[in-house]
Order: sequence, then C-alpha cells, then structure tokens
Amino acid sequence: MDDEPLGEWAARREQRRPVRGERRLAPLGDQAEQGAHVGPDAPRGIQEWDGHQWVPVGVAEDFSAAAQATGEDAAARAGRVPLPSFSKLPPAPEPWRPTVVFHRPDTT
Repeated sequence: MDDEPLGEWAARREQRRPVRGERRLAPLGDQAEQGAHVGPDAPRGIQEWDGHQWVPVGVAEDFSAAAQATGEDAAARAGRVPLPSFSKLPPAPEPWRPTVVFHRPDTT
C-alpha cells in the first residue's frame, strides 16, 4: 500500500468539507435521512455549517420550500465530490489457459 503524504490528504479533505454558511435540509424527528421522493409534503429542517458542525437555523413546510431556502448550496456540494480516475485501474489479467494440453481419447 502506498502511503499518501499528509499534505495531499489534508487538501483532499478540505476540498470535501462544506463551506462556512452552506445550508442543507434535514428530516425532522427521529427518522433517518431519506430521498426527496419520500414524504415530499413533510416538513424539513434547514441546517447551516458554522465551520465545525451543522446548526439548525429554520424549518420549511415541505421539500420544495426547503430546496428554495438552501439555494445553490446543494449543487455546489455535488460539484466537490471527487470522481474516481479510471486510468488508475489495474490491467486486466490474462485469461486462464491450461498448462497441459488435453487430448480427447479415441472413442472408436
């Protein structure tokens, strides 16, 4: 395994972290985070990143109102997700070949 220098790791980590003031929506209550298609009329909480944690800043009456309140933050967050580089895949292995030639016995 190749060890990554700490500076490169810290730069990658900082790139993925939210920007201070960035907002996101969250479900209210004890339910786990779900997709927007699950309960679109249910109220959503709005959270803001203060540099260390997500802090609640408001409540929206449904998903569409919460999406308008978060604005461009969701698109900016999606742009920071690193995609895999496909050039680093290992080469395909050679197909298996038997080491001894097999001859079918005479059936006559």
